[in-house]
Amino acid sequence: MNDNDMELDPVVYIVIGRVWTTDDGTPDDAIAIHAMLTAADDDDAVRKTLEALSGQGYVEAELDQIGVMDGEPDDPTYEGAYQDALAGNVAVITFEGE
Repeated sequence: MNDNDMELDPVVYIVIGRVWTTDDGTPDDAIAIHAMLTAADDDDAVRKTLEALSGQGYVEAELDQIGVMDGEPDDPTYEGAYQDALAGNVAVITFEGE
């Protein structure tokens, strides 16, 4: 068996940032988000995240951090999102009022 025969697990990214539903929002109006998705690289992850956020009606976004998940999360908040990401979706978790 060579490296090409081995099936690699998809890379699941987590993108952390803030979004607004209006273009004149203030920092107090921001909604914190965590997005989980599979992507080819960091740039693809950012592009897919911004497209998903736009599709959900957010007009402005500031993405602060991007990272790669090291396996399935233990926190129940992220379990469904991780599975959605593995299925090829962009899972967006919002933290309003935090």
